[in-house]
Amino acid sequence: MPLIVAKRKEQNDPNERYYEDRPSTAQRCRHSSIIGRYDGAIYLCGYGIELALKTRICQTLKWPGYPSTNSEFEQYRSFKTHDLDVLLHLAGREQRIKTNFLAEWSAVAQWNPAARYLPIGTAKKDDAHLMISAAKNLVKKI
Repeated sequence: MPLIVAKRKEQNDPNERYYEDRPSTAQRCRHSSIIGRYDGAIYLCGYGIELALKTRICQTLKWPGYPSTNSEFEQYRSFKTHDLDVLLHLAGREQRIKTNFLAEWSAVAQWNPAARYLPIGTAKKDDAHLMISAAKNLVKKI
């Protein structure tokens, strides 16, 4: 299965590159929020959580990468989703996250990739800051 995350030569952890890139993704979310691009900040945070969950699924199942083509998803149809609640369950972290970090999870679980089609300015400053804070905390716990 192809990897969603970029791989580096001579690495021990197949997800090492992803983990190294997370701070820059978090910085981009924060920057988007600072300059008033709240919609983009929320959108990027949601995808950050989705990728963290898919990475955890790969680690749990000892997969070299997450399925990405229709033929690869043929046997794993339930894995072909952007639904964060489903991915949390598949990652084996549902009880831990919902027990210990329910407030943060409640903030990010509302994310929907289709939000990118909403009119610019739909997201509010407080919503973006809440999403950034929750995503930043959760990505460390997933």
